[in-house]
Formats: sequence, structure tokens, C-alpha cells
Amino acid sequence: MANSVRPSGADVWANLRGAGNPLAALRGMAANSWVKLRRREDCCGNYGDPGC
Repeated sequence: MANSVRPSGADVWANLRGAGNPLAALRGMAANSWVKLRRREDCCGNYGDPGC
């Protein structure tokens, strides 16, 4: 099940900084956010990925 705790801005920044390719991380965040919107859920199911 999805975790209802929302990540902080620091968590999001650390997740993007840790990515080898920040542009790919932004693309992944956009894709995962689209999945969350489409499914109307808090998490896309890819735990630890940007945007989830």
C-alpha cells in the first residue's frame, strides 16, 4: 500500500541530487507524477524513484 507521508522539499532535492542524470530524474518524476494523477493515488508504486 502507499505511504501517506508526504516527502519534504529536502527529500525531493536529495533524491534529484543523487541521480546520475538530473534530466532523466526530472523525466522520471514527471512520469511518476502522471501515474499518480491517473490512478488517483499517493504513490506511483516505484518506491524511491523521483516523484514517488
